[in-house]
Amino acid sequence: MSLTDPTRSTTAAADAGIDPRHPFARHLDLVDSLDRTRPHQAWTPDDGALPSLYLSHGAPPLFEDAAWMEQLALWARDLPKPRAIVIVSAHWESESLAISSTVSTELVYDFGGFAQTYFDMRYDTPEASGLARLVQSVMPDTEDLYEHRGRGLDHGAWVPLKVMYPHADVPVLQLSLPTHASTAKLLEIGRRLSTLREQGVLVIGSGFMTHGLQHVDWRRPDVVPGWSSDFDAWVADALARGDVEELSAFRTRAPGLRYAHPTVEHFTPLFVTLGAATDPTAPVTTTVDGYMVGLSRRSFQAA
Repeated sequence: MSLTDPTRSTTAAADAGIDPRHPFARHLDLVDSLDRTRPHQAWTPDDGALPSLYLSHGAPPLFEDAAWMEQLALWARDLPKPRAIVIVSAHWESESLAISSTVSTELVYDFGGFAQTYFDMRYDTPEASGLARLVQSVMPDTEDLYEHRGRGLDHGAWVPLKVMYPHADVPVLQLSLPTHASTAKLLEIGRRLSTLREQGVLVIGSGFMTHGLQHVDWRRPDVVPGWSSDFDAWVADALARGDVEELSAFRTRAPGLRYAHPTVEHFTPLFVTLGAATDPTAPVTTTVDGYMVGLSRRSFQAA
């Protein structure tokens, strides 16, 4: 089954209007250089299953961080180019599972206080009805996915993907994060999506490893608060040991939780990522670490 159709040029046309001095414009130059010297090879069945990813997704400030963008772009290049992407973002919760529109729809610009440049950005990916059928096929018969025809990708999806796959030539569907879902439920959603990895579909959980924005000392953005480093170290240790039970008990065992995650939607996509892994208890590979305004950017892939 083909998951792609010819892409529209609206994304590139919008990008052409970005000030060439802007870090994202320079990032696009980097990607163009990589296209010439290191073409991104498309996934084939010989590549086997793609990994599942957990991304600390950033927001418009990601487009101003050249080093972080390069890390994400090179991470994408280290993997075969996927046939399609299913992404669960912290920024869309719903009572029952739903998917974003399968046809090109306006992005959700769910942020404020940033330059107009970011509201003019586009990420018009190919039609994704074939991908929607695949996602529905792995869900239980009792789980009828509702397609929100008017909902495009929110910033937890399109911002990191625009950095990693800026040509917008891979079909993308966003899957909602079930409200108040247990970690067991999220692991099960990931397990069902895991079979898609064998068909060249990249499964991504998108959040932020620590997200206590209201507790950041904005007078000293380079200082990493103890609650952020302690939570990050706890997660890193559990991931290195493949201790899914420890991670699942984060509400009672994670240090600094009330500050690192006053609400937990930026942490819990991690369980979809682990559920989609071949072995959720295997150690993961960290691909991005460090901090932004004191918040952990830890990102990883699971085989």
